[in-house]
Amino acid sequence: MSSYKLKKTDGDTSWFVNDRFGMFIHFGLYSMPARHEWIKSLEEIPEEKYEKYFKYFNPDLFDAKEWAKKAKEAGMKYAVLTAKHHEGFCLFDSKYTDYKSTNTPFGRDIVKEYVEAFRAEGLKVGLYYSLIDWHHPDYQIDLFHPRRADEDAFEQNQGRDMAKYREYLHNQVREILTNYGKIDILWFDFSYPSKEKISDNWVNRLALSRYKEWMGWTDKNTWDAENLIKMIREINPDIIINNRANIDQDIFTPEQTLTTEWMKYPGTDELAVWESCHTFSGSWGYFRDEMSWKTPEMMIRTLLDSVSRGGNLIMNVGPTSRGNFDYRANDALDVFGEWMKVNGRSIYGCTKAEPEFTAPNGCLLTQSEDGKRLYVHMIDYPYSELIMENIADKLDYAQLLHDGSEIITHQRGNNRLAFDVPGIKPKTTICTLELFLK
Repeated sequence: MSSYKLKKTDGDTSWFVNDRFGMFIHFGLYSMPARHEWIKSLEEIPEEKYEKYFKYFNPDLFDAKEWAKKAKEAGMKYAVLTAKHHEGFCLFDSKYTDYKSTNTPFGRDIVKEYVEAFRAEGLKVGLYYSLIDWHHPDYQIDLFHPRRADEDAFEQNQGRDMAKYREYLHNQVREILTNYGKIDILWFDFSYPSKEKISDNWVNRLALSRYKEWMGWTDKNTWDAENLIKMIREINPDIIINNRANIDQDIFTPEQTLTTEWMKYPGTDELAVWESCHTFSGSWGYFRDEMSWKTPEMMIRTLLDSVSRGGNLIMNVGPTSRGNFDYRANDALDVFGEWMKVNGRSIYGCTKAEPEFTAPNGCLLTQSEDGKRLYVHMIDYPYSELIMENIADKLDYAQLLHDGSEIITHQRGNNRLAFDVPGIKPKTTICTLELFLK
């Protein structure tokens, strides 16, 4: 059994740390301008102009069953859909707002169709809910709000009542947890870091330069997070909640970064359940002209980087405004599907390798939770043989995982083995050795 002991969480993360790989889906009105999910803030679009997207929102090609099928074929075991993003538009039939998909020409409850379709495929279902809301009339004008640069921004902000917005937020969270059956993950986004931490990033430094003393600064008190989480746990004790309401909960969610070690609770040595969230390209929402898409090697490497350090990966798809996945997203999903079909057992039920094993240069290791199988993922494929330390007295049998073909080994000194891997890299995105241990 794995020697790594996770800090006990309130929610049930047992299935989560076994499944390891999920699909994020960012979908909303921002898919129509198709140039970033933060477009309303980035271009400081006024409400009346943004209203055009609401007026014409009609994803006629949306098929939740097709989404679920593609997620399953890609080897993903769970999914998280943006029930509401920062723009404030709701993909569910909320009784607390008219700003929802059922009031558009499309006229359907997207969340309802999503949860039904993904459950039917045997996938766990999660919902993302934005704590921030750039549409709600009582949400404060702050350093990211679309109206932050208006000459009369201060005057506009007067009379906005965050207490009313908090009530709205709590009511909507209750809705999505009670109207759609059991939700497995609730993914909040986001509270602001401290002014010191936010200034570490140049994008945020630019935003911080716009900050005025009268502007709000979001933290756990803004959301009344303690009572919010208490309510959530009363509705669904097993649900997994992330840490972005500014209170550490079940999972940590580093974004668009490769974490170099197992995440721990701040100031302690306690290992956390964590999930790295990434995009196929440089945007979460559909971005027609954005072309910095990850290569197949980068995508599989991202998955391996997470699992080899005890974490999960959730990979994002941004559907087009017609509700389908474009060719680039489908190609990316196919990369995962092809690799996971034959390499999935090095991911599911696996975690960081035991400390006694050292990864050869250019490799990453994962190991089954029962400790019986060690996986050597050859990121930089060797030319002839792979040398591994501290393995000779532990190895019973070695094979390539993708085709189950035997790999011959040779002793190279004390407890050191050389693996005779093929001289020409097999046709698989990243080649993996499966080592059966004594």
